[in-house]
Amino acid sequence: MRKVWTARANDTRIVADATDIPRRWIARLLRSVCVATFQVDLRARLLCWLLIPLATFVLVTAWTSYEAARQTAGLMQDTALLSSARTIIEDIEWADGGLSATIPPAALELFASPYQDQVFYKVVTGRNRLLTGTPDLPTPVRLGFEPVFFETTLNGHAIRAVAFSRELYDSGQAERVTVVVGKTQASREGMVAQLWRPQLIRECIMLAFVAALIPLGLAVELRPLMKLRDDVAGRQPLQIEPMRAERLPQDVKLIVQAINQCIAQLRLNADRQRQFIADAAHQLRTPLSLLDAQLQYATHEDRDDAQAWMALTGARRTAEKMKKITAQLLMLAQAESMPRLTPRKTSLPTVVASVLEDLIVAAQRRNIDLGAEFNGNANVEGDSELLAALVLNLVDNAIRYTQEGGRVTAHVSDDGDKVVLRVIDNGPGISRDVRSRVFERFFRASTSADGTGLGLSIVREIARLHGGDAELGPGEAGAGLTVTVRLPAWKHVGKDDETAAGRG
Repeated sequence: MRKVWTARANDTRIVADATDIPRRWIARLLRSVCVATFQVDLRARLLCWLLIPLATFVLVTAWTSYEAARQTAGLMQDTALLSSARTIIEDIEWADGGLSATIPPAALELFASPYQDQVFYKVVTGRNRLLTGTPDLPTPVRLGFEPVFFETTLNGHAIRAVAFSRELYDSGQAERVTVVVGKTQASREGMVAQLWRPQLIRECIMLAFVAALIPLGLAVELRPLMKLRDDVAGRQPLQIEPMRAERLPQDVKLIVQAINQCIAQLRLNADRQRQFIADAAHQLRTPLSLLDAQLQYATHEDRDDAQAWMALTGARRTAEKMKKITAQLLMLAQAESMPRLTPRKTSLPTVVASVLEDLIVAAQRRNIDLGAEFNGNANVEGDSELLAALVLNLVDNAIRYTQEGGRVTAHVSDDGDKVVLRVIDNGPGISRDVRSRVFERFFRASTSADGTGLGLSIVREIARLHGGDAELGPGEAGAGLTVTVRLPAWKHVGKDDETAAGRG
């Protein structure tokens, strides 16, 4: 008589689909985080960059934990199946010249669980004779004396089974016996959920905890930036003050310091512009008042033609002076406001020669020996028109302040990576105690000749714009004055040359 023992499950719920809930939750979280990347708010972007790696880490660890849980549950299930098969095969005995199989309760108690899996077994001999169990339970085609684990279906249920064989001997005869034990997967999936779900829940709770703390931390850390924003937004249009960098992170403090340097340059330029306007208004006020008085005097009814002619001649001189002041003010403003120059090859001797040709008549009127000495090519990087203005102011000053019959020489030499321009005269010179002030606007060291006090200021600004500088020194043999201008030499080999001939 054949015995069939089947353990049926009271609870048929399968927990494999429980993994879909966290996956859907993670997918929604990732979508919401990705949407945040399109926001222009810095806080949202930082939150996104922090949450994406964390969510990716949780997703990867959840998947690896799930695979580890499946392997652990599968190993424990296979161990129970093999133990059950060994227990059954140990109780098979010879009786009356044949094999007798009795299923011990311990072999089935191994599968006791809350999920009430269905357990199937069968015992067959080598002649494929069924001793006991479920006849429809499949048997592997290839069998050895090592356990064979396999997966199959029975009555619409997916089962995991093991086939285990051994030789039984009695009175010199031997017969091979195979035990097959299988069970449904409810307990295995339940074990996977028990091993994996708590870890997934912990990781999701930690991710949610971090997602809640990050905005708080960003709000605290970004508070100094918000105060900085309010400080800048609340300023008046002409309030050019440095930004406060107190209690800022070091990286942000470096940015603020760079911005403050830019603000300092803007403030310096604004101060220069205000000073320039004030100086220009002061310097133009005097000749305008004088011109008005001269014109009123010339148009007075009781003045004769000679007196009117003298007044108009003075007015013409005053107008010429105003014209010169205006031209020099515009040149100074151009030199101060011009951005960085585009490097162009300019021959400084050509510029000097062109300027001296224009000033030769003024030198002859005062019987001044005007000459030039050139040493080398002396090419520089710069703008020929500005360099011509620099040379013009230097030579014109030397001609005006040198006594009649004096000597003015422009000397250009190549000094390695510098080109040196020296304008030397044998005039009265400038005392050492006032040399440091002659580059100030409207400062005049001497009133022996007409001037505006802007010539040397223009010279220094143009020299600095070209990456050089200007300085004063005594003339030859300690008499007169030497103005020295040093400019960077031309280094860009292979570019088209642009000389300054005829552009002064």
